[in-house]
Amino acid sequence: QVQLVESGGGLVQAGGSLRLSCAASGGTLSNSAMAWFRQAPGKEREFVAAISWSGGSTSYADSVKGRFTISRDNIRNTVYLRMGSLKPEDAAIYYCALSDQAWYTGTIRSWGQGTQVTVSS
Repeated sequence: QVQLVESGGGLVQAGGSLRLSCAASGGTLSNSAMAWFRQAPGKEREFVAAISWSGGSTSYADSVKGRFTISRDNIRNTVYLRMGSLKPEDAAIYYCALSDQAWYTGTIRSWGQGTQVTVSS
């Protein structure tokens, strides 16, 4: 069973940047698409970004396009989310997710525990 652990969350001013990391243990990520989701208080969990097994294909929610970048390092078994030009509405718990497919199709096999991102205005 692959376990996912997110890190890199914290408090940042609006307009600032953060890089989240998601490290896997107990298995390899290299055959699977990965995704990031977020959940703000009182809202449903929403898709943020996804990346294919090789990193050759990425997709983003419209709300973060041009500001966030998802990437992966299959040697380090880690996925990243670089977040720039952060807005107060980006504040949420960010979750890493392991897909059960090589390309992201929306189905998730396992989740990380989440990391909190707070954006001050």
